[in-house]
Formats: sequence, structure tokens, C-alpha cells
Amino acid sequence: MAPTARLPKSRVCLRRCFADLADPRREHNRLHNLWDIVALTICAVVAGADSFVEVEEYGVNKEDFLGTFLELPNGIPSHDTIGRVFALIDPGAFQRCFATWVAALAEATDGRLIAIDGKTCRHSFDTARGKPALHLVSAWATANRLVLAQRAVDQKSNEITAMPELLELLDLTGAVVTIDAMGCQKEIAHKIVEKGGDYVLGLKENQESLYAAVQELFVEGLEDDFAGLEYSYHKTVDHGHGRAETRHYHAVAAPQELLERHPGWLGLRSVVMVFSERQVGHEEATGETRFFVSSMPAKVKRLARAIRGHWGIENSLHWVLDVSFGEDASRVRKDHGPENLALLRRMAASLLQKETSRKVGVKCKRHKAGWSDTYLLKVLGARLA
Repeated sequence: MAPTARLPKSRVCLRRCFADLADPRREHNRLHNLWDIVALTICAVVAGADSFVEVEEYGVNKEDFLGTFLELPNGIPSHDTIGRVFALIDPGAFQRCFATWVAALAEATDGRLIAIDGKTCRHSFDTARGKPALHLVSAWATANRLVLAQRAVDQKSNEITAMPELLELLDLTGAVVTIDAMGCQKEIAHKIVEKGGDYVLGLKENQESLYAAVQELFVEGLEDDFAGLEYSYHKTVDHGHGRAETRHYHAVAAPQELLERHPGWLGLRSVVMVFSERQVGHEEATGETRFFVSSMPAKVKRLARAIRGHWGIENSLHWVLDVSFGEDASRVRKDHGPENLALLRRMAASLLQKETSRKVGVKCKRHKAGWSDTYLLKVLGARLA
């Protein structure tokens, strides 16, 4: 047997984080310990497993290693057993366990950026049962590269109702929360400020009156150099992969007249216009104008960092889930299985990106975690027992 891989005792004990997770099975049906099934699946997903069949195969091939910290009274559970357990586990309780783990890993600092966005698991639908594809809203800590929480969108609802529930799960003290135009709602802005955070919200025609007023403010401001307004400007230029992108950021302190005509936006202090121009090779340049509202002062560089940082959830999470984890191809559909497995994928993606000793992509890191038990435990950042 290979030497047991160990981490320093100072690392968080992962088993304790899941100690309060209730076993959903009837007692006489429990041939395998709940913690054994959860820990096996966590390890397997980090190490490259994308289905419950692959989780079982990982377990069969790593039984000696797993036996150093798991009881496994009846060996490695079958993929059917693993799938049934994750279909029954309450997603809310499962997420609370992960929140305990994340709290031990993430450093909460003032000004930290939390990006909130939704993603659909495209093949999680079940036509025969009238079940649509699972849509999840996630909160991503940009600096820590960690998923802080997720919330499933109800079949008969949309992201607007899921976001306040997600915000309730988060400590927003001193944080800057960024959300696209779907989340540009008075209730969401109120919730963020109420919990001690600041917001930067994308503004589109879904807020027709406010959008028109902000658009008019910038059109007039550009004509008279923003006379009489607190105004700042910042420009960035990025080159790469044969394209150049120039962004012009304009930030204005929200005028009293705008605040009076559009009441109810708690904490609103500034509005932002971003004009982006992209040049690809010798093609004709294309441009796009976007608007934002924020509770932050009109300090354009700080606002620009928040706006640009929001796309980290697309580039560092959603893209990785599709390319390195094949999330859109996942056929897990039964009960709570898709939501619980999606949370495992998000945590695995977070941890693999947070581990920076190897300058390789997430997919390669997953392979390495499957090859090296020591590296797997390093990625997990925890003791398993």
C-alpha cells in the first residue's frame, strides 16, 4: 500500500463541516455511511469524475487510499446507491455544510467583490416528468475564486426571486456585489445595503424610466463636459488573441433631481456609462454602451474594477464548468441529484482554481488530483477525518 497522504493538523476538518448533515435514508437501508458516500464523491469529482458511475469507478480504484480515512463497512457503494443518496439529500442542508467549509477557506475583507449570476444545466431536464432544466444562481468571490453559495431557481419563477434568497445566505459586510440587469431591482439593492454591502447593478430597459433618465444624463453630460456634476473618467486598453478592446468608463455622482424622480433605490450614489470598442484583426471595429447604478461613490477606477471583475463568474466559473466539467452534458436528473451534484462541481472548480502551485488548467489539475492523493488533499485544503 502506498504511504498515506497527510496534511497538517491545522487544516480544517472536512468531516466536521458535514457533521450536521441529516441522513435521508431509512435506518435499515443504510449499508454505507453517509459521510463515506459524501467524502468519496467530493474526492472523485475533484479528481475527474463527472457522473455517479465514474464516482464508483474512482472509489474502486482508490479503495486503499479512501480506507485510510473512511470506514467503508461494505466496501465502495454502487453508483445507484450514490445517485439515490444525492437525490434524497436536502440541498439547503447540503449547502449549509459547504458554507461552513467555505468560511474556513475564504478570507473576508472589506471591498471584496462578489459576483452573482445564473447558469442553466442544459441536459438536466426530464421531459417525461415535465421537469425543466435546472437553473442555478451562484455567488462567486472573485479574489478568493470560491463559490460562496448557490440557489436553484424555482420552475415557476425566475432569477429575481432566487437572488434575495441567495443574498440571505451571504455575509455582505464590506463587500461589493455585482449583478447584471436581471438583478437591477429596488428590493435587491435594498437587501444588499441592508446587509452591509455595496452594489453595482447593470441597467437596461427592464427599468425603463430609470434607464432613460441615466441615458439622457450621459448624453447631455458628454455635450457640456458634465458641467456642474461630480464626474470622473477612466480608460483601459486590452490586447490579446488578435484583438484589442478599449473601454471608456464615465462615472457621475447621482444628481439630486434623479434621486427625487426615481425614489426607492436605497443607497444609490453614482451612475456609470461604459463604452466598449472591440477591434478584431482588420475587421471593422464594433462598439457597445452599457449603464450601471451603484451605491458606491463616483470613484471611477474602483467602479471600473467592480464592473470588469463581474465577468470573472463567466470566465472563471461558468466557462470552466462547461469546458472542464462537462456540466451541460450531465444527465443527472432525479430529484435533488442535479442540484447537489452542481454544488459539488462548483466547489471543485473553486478549489482547483484556488490551488496555484501548478501553472496548468483546471482539467489538467483534475487529472493530477486523480493521479496523486497528496495533491488531491492539497486541493481540498482540508483534513478528511
